[in-house]
Amino acid sequence: MSAEAANPGAHSRRRGRPRIDLRRLGRAALLGAPGRDRLPDAIAHMAEAHRGHHPDADLATLREAYLLAESSHRGQFRKSGEPYITHPLAVTLILAELGAETTTLTASLLHDTVEDTDVTLDQVTRAFGDEVAYLVDGVTKLEKVEYGAAAESETFRKMLVATGNDVRVMSIKLADRLHNMRTLGVMRPEKQARIARVTRDVLIPLAERLGVQAIKTELEDLAFSILHPAEYETTRRLIAENVSAGAALDEIAERVRAVLRDAGIAAEVLIRPRHFVSVHRVSIKRGELRGTDFGRLLVLVGEDADCYGVLGELHTCFTPVISEFKDFIAAPKFNLYQSLHTAVAGPEGSVAEVLIRTHRMHRVAEAGVIALGDPHVFPESAESADGDRADGERADGERVDPTRPGWLSRLLAWQESTPDSDAFWTSLRADLAQDREITVFGADGRVLGLPAGASCVDAAYAQYGERAHACIGARVNGRLATLSTVLSDGDTVHLLFAGEAPDASRAPLSGKPAAPDAPGAPRTSEDRGAAPEDADGGPSPDWLEHARTPAARIAITSWLETHPHGTEAPATAPRRSAPVSTETDRPAVADAVVDLPDATVRLAGCCTPVPPDPVIGFAVRGGVVTVHREECSAVARMAGPHREPIAARWGEAPSCRVTLVAESFGRPRLLADLTEVIAVAGAAIVSATVEPPSEQRVRHTYTLALPDAAGLPALMRAMRQVPGVYDVSRSQHPAATG
Repeated sequence: MSAEAANPGAHSRRRGRPRIDLRRLGRAALLGAPGRDRLPDAIAHMAEAHRGHHPDADLATLREAYLLAESSHRGQFRKSGEPYITHPLAVTLILAELGAETTTLTASLLHDTVEDTDVTLDQVTRAFGDEVAYLVDGVTKLEKVEYGAAAESETFRKMLVATGNDVRVMSIKLADRLHNMRTLGVMRPEKQARIARVTRDVLIPLAERLGVQAIKTELEDLAFSILHPAEYETTRRLIAENVSAGAALDEIAERVRAVLRDAGIAAEVLIRPRHFVSVHRVSIKRGELRGTDFGRLLVLVGEDADCYGVLGELHTCFTPVISEFKDFIAAPKFNLYQSLHTAVAGPEGSVAEVLIRTHRMHRVAEAGVIALGDPHVFPESAESADGDRADGERADGERVDPTRPGWLSRLLAWQESTPDSDAFWTSLRADLAQDREITVFGADGRVLGLPAGASCVDAAYAQYGERAHACIGARVNGRLATLSTVLSDGDTVHLLFAGEAPDASRAPLSGKPAAPDAPGAPRTSEDRGAAPEDADGGPSPDWLEHARTPAARIAITSWLETHPHGTEAPATAPRRSAPVSTETDRPAVADAVVDLPDATVRLAGCCTPVPPDPVIGFAVRGGVVTVHREECSAVARMAGPHREPIAARWGEAPSCRVTLVAESFGRPRLLADLTEVIAVAGAAIVSATVEPPSEQRVRHTYTLALPDAAGLPALMRAMRQVPGVYDVSRSQHPAATG
């Protein structure tokens, strides 16, 4: 049973929305065509609602659309017994009440004609123009005979593509589903459940993303009543038992009105009862509900500045609950929603939630993109030389839609890469399950809209598509990060690719980014505006664990399927530490001199000092003096009341031995490139160790014999320039205190 049947007055009570009288409309439809100049009785209610939002609207087109729809649907009946024309009339009334413009209402009246009657799309085009025909075609279902079980998913794919060009397509579909859900009680229970599940998984998230809260909340309640009848009944009974709960909110609302009157702020203060699903969620969150939990206060003002004025007065005259404050005016939600949210303490410890917005914000909050009218508006730059604007198109033939949000662009991008209907349907539901969106910025300032919980992997594929296969890491807010790093709202992401070397000075140890124009400073792909086309490597299966967007998951899965053996095993990633040299004995070094006669001098392995480092020595067992760099962390541990440091200095021998640690992102042939750079510098590798990779990061440790210590800085710079290496440093591992 639908929510409407279970509680016929529930939704009209909450919304105050007049409901269509199906019997009256049915009788009006059966009377046939009215006189030539008279508006049909069946659309009088809808026309009145439309004129309420658009006083100058021309109703002649709506009259002609109704006549075509009524004549083509004549003789067809719904399962409930009403003439079929009552359905497009009800859908159109829903849109009219939300403020849709005439073109949308015209298409809404005709939305089932091409699908269910002999009317063709060409006839609609000739009679009402390309724009109406486009909207009608966008919501027309694909034939089940042709597509079989895939008809539903392919219809949604077609609808999404059409919505990408004109969001009014989805507006009509949402209103269509709302009326169908209202009258779902005549269907078999199993069919009710199937339709309700699709509504919950696909249509409700789409309504949320398009900002159409008026439709979204009612769809939530209707789906809730079908899919969770026991919880719905409990919630309905809870609301019925607390019909007087609004008294607590009435008292606070009156105090708010008085405060705003005294402050000279013109405002309308309303009480908005919570819908069923909202009450259910609050009861789960808070347990036993108080009177103020069954609704919220809505304060409507004229100007944006008045919103903050109201907020200041409330926080001054009431005790605010600071944790409940949110500013969606300065930072609107991704679905166009703007409002100030706060909460104030009421009598006896109750808490009243308050929403503060302008009348314009309220219209958009309720109707979303429907309230914005015709989406095809054009910037000044789109004007032609003679000052006239293109009729519906830009110079490049693309239609301009400023209401097209980032999430929709992502859907359109990845659906093209998903030919399989089942994979598309699964990915669509997964993407729509993400209930929050974040905004991150690329190095060139471009804005990326991503779902909450997205990682650098998602950012890479959102920005570069399949070229992101070569990505090896990122800098997030200037600091190096792995691709698994989860992004936060407002982060800046610089992606790094295998064919380039990130600046070592940006390593997390220092946290000091180098100047982008510094000599030798490499440039990331964002600096150049494109990812390298010829980079080696490819995505790891581990990336799938960090990918949240379907676009990333589809691209990674496709690459892994076409490369079943992956790339060649990276030379930088052996499964266990791998010594490159068998030399294990470290001989005494003669170029360090200490003030202790006949002592054996060794350079400390923890800091591997080389000329001209300032050094100091400490005596250890066996008459050996170890020489450390003065800045070595072991010096503080070894110095003490019973162990005096020994003065040390460098002799004349130019050769030295040093241990370097290279931090890098894993990629094929990295070890070969590093050893080649070392060889070119004339250094000999005494020993080397490569640790197992961790989250795409690899750590190399090299002990090198240099013919001249003066060449060490140049060698370290050359190693940092190897693609994939982001830091090279002197060894600083702990040393025994002897």
